[in-house]
Amino acid sequence: MRNFHLPGRSPVYASNGMVATSHPLACSSALQVLKEGGNAVDAAVAAAAVAGVVEPQMTGIGGDCFCIVAEPDGTLYGLNGSGQAAMAADAETFQAQGITSIGDHPAHSVTVPGAVRAWETLLGRFGTLGFDRLLADAIGYARDGYVVAPRVAFDWEMYVDTLRGDAGAEQHMLAHGEAPVAGTLWRQPALASTLEKIAREGAAAFYHGEVAADIARTVQAAGGLLTEDDLAACPVDWVTPISVDYHGHEVFELPPNGQGVTALVMFALLEKLGERECPVDSTQRVHMQMEAARLAYSVRDAYVSDPATMTTRVEDILAPAHIASLAAMFDPQQRNPQIVLPQVPDADTVYLSVVDREGRAVSFINSIYQAFGSGIVTPDTGIVLQNRGACFVTEPGHPNAIGPGKRPLHTIIPPMVKKDGKVTHCFGVMGGAYQPVGHAHVLANMLDYGMDPQEALDFHRVFWNAEGVLELEDGAPAGMAAMLSTLGHRVRRAPSPHGGGQVIQLDQARGVLIGGSDPRKDGQAQGY
Repeated sequence: MRNFHLPGRSPVYASNGMVATSHPLACSSALQVLKEGGNAVDAAVAAAAVAGVVEPQMTGIGGDCFCIVAEPDGTLYGLNGSGQAAMAADAETFQAQGITSIGDHPAHSVTVPGAVRAWETLLGRFGTLGFDRLLADAIGYARDGYVVAPRVAFDWEMYVDTLRGDAGAEQHMLAHGEAPVAGTLWRQPALASTLEKIAREGAAAFYHGEVAADIARTVQAAGGLLTEDDLAACPVDWVTPISVDYHGHEVFELPPNGQGVTALVMFALLEKLGERECPVDSTQRVHMQMEAARLAYSVRDAYVSDPATMTTRVEDILAPAHIASLAAMFDPQQRNPQIVLPQVPDADTVYLSVVDREGRAVSFINSIYQAFGSGIVTPDTGIVLQNRGACFVTEPGHPNAIGPGKRPLHTIIPPMVKKDGKVTHCFGVMGGAYQPVGHAHVLANMLDYGMDPQEALDFHRVFWNAEGVLELEDGAPAGMAAMLSTLGHRVRRAPSPHGGGQVIQLDQARGVLIGGSDPRKDGQAQGY
């Protein structure tokens, strides 16, 4: 329990339903859907739609979506709503043109947005309400305006130069060339019209006709390859979640092309190495987490891709013998310089969690990847287009090499946790490449160190930057940086917080929901 003398907030307790998102307006929309009798899937789609308007730097209908739905009996269903590269995309061609990084070429980084088709697919299987109701709040905020929240304004200001570089972005996402400040009433009428069309006609209105034509035309004008046929062919797949045991709990993630297996490797390593024996706020724990993370991410970068091109099975990656071989590379006395520095591109994401009256839980993540995605916005329809293709490599023959109609390695990963067949935690941690570390860190805070959901999210974090320097948040103890340096780590204070997160814990014995929302964002947990 927190010290009530000090600043902070308590976890939220409720019994009928709960939502946790990174923006208050998304929470309010989802909670209202639950109160009207909608279920957790309905509420999650409503929240994601609102977030795509009020957090335009993080998410939107121009991005992708992944989800795990847990039915009240504990049965899990996974959905991969990630879009694919253009059919004309080819690693050999890019190499011949001297393109060694897709991320350096925004138009080539635009992959087909999978979110809208994923939302419709989810609702078709589990939903009780339609787009006409579930997009209503998002349409209202886009049409009539919403007040820009502090963290949103903070992010927006950092990317003004990016937005100035695209005519559609400057038209729809800036006012007289400037970002809105916190407290500004902001409208996105073109996006409102697009959402209204989807509400009337369904996902077909996005992947065919005027909207698809605007997306394809915009990308091609910027030098990209995406076509209307690529958009029409957008896949959405039901997938079986993968898992490992962690101290008597089963931790579930989605299989590749997402990096969920990276988080599972971390859980397996940290259990084998004995993280829970480390003091909660110790240099020893941070050192173990970061070394385990570098090992897990090296595995990710070597193997994870579109499952159609993976050369190593998930079962082999998680096999005890492989985990043991990785664990043998950990040195408690120093940083191991032999571990390859993994790729950690900066990215942004919206994760949300919903649990309804029946106990149905939804772990849901929606993203345009980096801040404002590709920085390309469709002029007629007001859609911020993702740059998920930046996760591809251009090395021919690599499992994750860009190719025709291929899905890239994906950073967004929604987890779920069960014990004795019942869901105990519906949670997720945002922040691009940080997410596997965040999953391991936040869940260990709860399972191994007895923190409640809010305490677990509040706790300070550490992650490395593109140069391999560990960046400590301001909450790290005095002296930790110096002690990590003696172990061979390069260390500095983090210039900005690491990720965000939402947690809903399900106390099955008492029928109580316990929620927390990350203070690094504008959001909150709400229940009734």
